[in-house]
Amino acid sequence: MAALLLALATASLAGSCAAAPSGSRFSEARVARWAAAALRHVAVTPCPERGGLLPRPQCQRLARLSQGSGPAVYVSEPARPGHKVRALLPDGWGDRPGAPPVPSRNQSGSLPRPSVTPSAHDAVLVLDPSPGANFGHPLLLFYVDFNVSPRRCRSRDRLYLGSYECLTPAQRSHCENQLKRRPGRGKGRSQRSAGRMRREEPPVGLCEIHFLPMVVVAQDPRHLQRLHCMDLRGFSQCPQPLPHVSSSSTAAYCELNKNTRRCHRQQLPLYKSCRLYQTCDHAVLIAGGWQEQVTYPHHAQNLLLFHQMLQRNGFRQEHIKAFFASEGQASVTVEMGDVHPATEKLAIRSHLALVCRSLHCADSLVLYLNSPTASDGTMLLWDANRNGIADPKERYPISELLADLESCNAHRVLLFLDQSYPGPLVKKLRVSKHHPNVVLVRGTTANGGSGFAEFWAGLQPDQCLLQHILPVGSWSAVLASGTPAQLLNVTLAGAPCHSMPPLGEEERQRRYHGCQNLPTMLWYQSRHQRLPQEDD
Repeated sequence: MAALLLALATASLAGSCAAAPSGSRFSEARVARWAAAALRHVAVTPCPERGGLLPRPQCQRLARLSQGSGPAVYVSEPARPGHKVRALLPDGWGDRPGAPPVPSRNQSGSLPRPSVTPSAHDAVLVLDPSPGANFGHPLLLFYVDFNVSPRRCRSRDRLYLGSYECLTPAQRSHCENQLKRRPGRGKGRSQRSAGRMRREEPPVGLCEIHFLPMVVVAQDPRHLQRLHCMDLRGFSQCPQPLPHVSSSSTAAYCELNKNTRRCHRQQLPLYKSCRLYQTCDHAVLIAGGWQEQVTYPHHAQNLLLFHQMLQRNGFRQEHIKAFFASEGQASVTVEMGDVHPATEKLAIRSHLALVCRSLHCADSLVLYLNSPTASDGTMLLWDANRNGIADPKERYPISELLADLESCNAHRVLLFLDQSYPGPLVKKLRVSKHHPNVVLVRGTTANGGSGFAEFWAGLQPDQCLLQHILPVGSWSAVLASGTPAQLLNVTLAGAPCHSMPPLGEEERQRRYHGCQNLPTMLWYQSRHQRLPQEDD
């Protein structure tokens, strides 16, 4: 009889700690307890030089945040009883916890067999130390498992929360921090040989998680996002995403002259970009978040500010191609006109190829990039298929961008980088010998928001680029190998800064703004000079 009562008491205790509460969300008190425990865990854990949950500066900053206003808190919605959730990251499965998955007790008391699929858990907790900033930036991701005994939970990396709840830190799987060879390992290595080793550069976000995961129910084939932000006392307020606009506006692009069952959006008119015997200033703007949840109002504001600045500097509306978020979020079209969704990667690359490969098509080619970036510099355009993973059609690596701009025929290519991780592109551009006319302009601090766009929104038509950059000092220009600094000693439209006598407003607009007719002899001369090179 005593054994039966003990078994009933154990089952009652396990039922009180069940994974899914009756409501559609976990209670604020419960999530606050998880977040506070996770923050304390990070605060008391030493910040390593590499291989930690966060880079050392962010780790130290988060430890300081634990004393005041904490990070923003994201938590997954509870799944139905018997169901688990998984966290998906743009670079693949985000299932490498800081320790092996915590086995939970089933009704029979036996442990389940290890699964070869990404680990599933009862809840996912995310702490964002920089809410509202451009992605990617380092985040803290934790798995929460229920019905786990203290003995099974307590270890070097896991944290027992009480009430049979266990917290497990997570890191990216297959990251370079874990695979890179570390100095000092291996037998027989002398101090002299170790001293000759090349000093490694400090890593820039390798094992750390830089994007909000897409949390899905493991048994749900629809892959609906279950992660949401929760405003908690003592933590930062949730950033407000850009309101989603209904995609019914696409009806204006329907092909009504064809008997089609679907409504197709009008394709980008590439053939109108370059005209014979004419050279113009061109611009390509790419902005927005990776998903609706991380697309903020400042993304639309940045795009609008840069668009207005280009028009003020003489760029024609038809030569400014803007790609923003998804089709349902192009609310900026009200003030900017036609804006294409960032899902059209093929249209972006085709347009750049046409402008760069055509002779005398572009005088100044301006690119403004405000898309989320991975730590290797890869731009994430948009999660079009909503699977949470950046497929090849949804990402724009810097290798492809540099290939599209290689040996560009424009007189100057100005690349304005308003992103989190400009370092990889800067490093490749500095040593490149195939981009002699490319100048990269970036901010020295990745503070996010609209600071970069607001700074360049003040550029005037008669103002020299160098004149605009040097007094401030917070924005730096990077030139490719062999690129002359004189490329910045002009206005955005290419007008000289120190001509004698100075150019008047009317003359500057006529000779440099918008488009200029190209002399027939110059066009034919350039054409004939290029034909022998193509034959060789």
